[in-house]
Amino acid sequence: MKVYLDNSATTAVDKEVLDAMLPYFCEIYGNPSSLHAFGRNAQKAVDEARAKIASILGAKASEIYFTSGATESNNWALKGAIRASKNAKKHMITSAIEHPAIMDTCHELEKEGVEVTYIKVNHEGIVNPEDIRAAIREDTVLISIMTANNEMGAIQPIAEIGKIARDEGILFHTDAVQAIESQPINVDNMNIDMLSLSAHKFHGPKGIGILYIRSGVRLDKLIHGGHQERRQRAGTTNTPLIVGMAKALEICARDRDRNNRHMSELRDYFIDRVLNEVPYSYLNGGREKRLPNNVNMSFGFIEGESILMTLDLKGIAVSSGSACSSGSLEPSHVILALGVREELAHSSIRFSLGRDTTKEEIDYTIETLKETVDRLRGMSPLFNVEKGTGSYV
Repeated sequence: MKVYLDNSATTAVDKEVLDAMLPYFCEIYGNPSSLHAFGRNAQKAVDEARAKIASILGAKASEIYFTSGATESNNWALKGAIRASKNAKKHMITSAIEHPAIMDTCHELEKEGVEVTYIKVNHEGIVNPEDIRAAIREDTVLISIMTANNEMGAIQPIAEIGKIARDEGILFHTDAVQAIESQPINVDNMNIDMLSLSAHKFHGPKGIGILYIRSGVRLDKLIHGGHQERRQRAGTTNTPLIVGMAKALEICARDRDRNNRHMSELRDYFIDRVLNEVPYSYLNGGREKRLPNNVNMSFGFIEGESILMTLDLKGIAVSSGSACSSGSLEPSHVILALGVREELAHSSIRFSLGRDTTKEEIDYTIETLKETVDRLRGMSPLFNVEKGTGSYV
């Protein structure tokens, strides 16, 4: 059996999305920037896609900017806002559990003299809005908090944080990449000034994303060149991928309630069985404010990579953290931020379900996981097989 439980890393392109995209590769292939009919037909499709995305997010079409994906969008939001600020000293606030696309961008800005406050989270992975309020200074330019965490699924109080930022006259950005498939987002109701999305996280194509920028917000450009995206982001407009992203978001909004029910039922079933049937297994993050498809667990006395590779040999795809930092040998900064000790953080595995995941696949995964954990613990110097106990030195 082949089981894909790494939907937080990427998702399969929906067949409806592929069908919507295909005409714009070989039939309506003009450059939208061209003035002739070929270009105008392509531009019409881009305009319609932009309006559709804006409508779903509660935004204006003129506030939607197409990018190559959320990494670019995050870089543009943070660097653009900071560099456009007229403050002599510049300070921003983010959380300790952000995606590498935010964390590494913050580290680069620190090299430019920007001061960054990294807000801690509680044991469930949730940011306390009052901690953000307390961190605000006179020179605070920007607050950036992800809508939901990519590794352990914690959903943040974005509307409340956004209101704090709005009341203080500070720009508020959110990386909504992991949240958009399951969480309805309205940029006005949630007090969001900038929002990043990437299509491949919700069954759209890779290589396309958006940055929502509220009217009146001024950002320095990240990419210079042509006049595309109202002269704010240069680069040939990628018509088929833009059409595909809009279609994927439309399907996502249409089927969200049904998919959420399906995934959350399987998620809870998975968590309950593993906690009851696998000794020394631990759920990372809370159970209530959690994405419906996310299960992140640690398994004492063994390495997460060993579990991952063994499951892979059995046809099961999982992750030992963010796909964007999977090459690192360091334990996840997200899991460590929950207060999990380093030895246990090394054993964390993320199982991210999808809308098409079946109970049969979950049962197969659990049984295979139990066998895998037993076998690996049998080889671990930290675990006493006869006593069924272990200890870290």
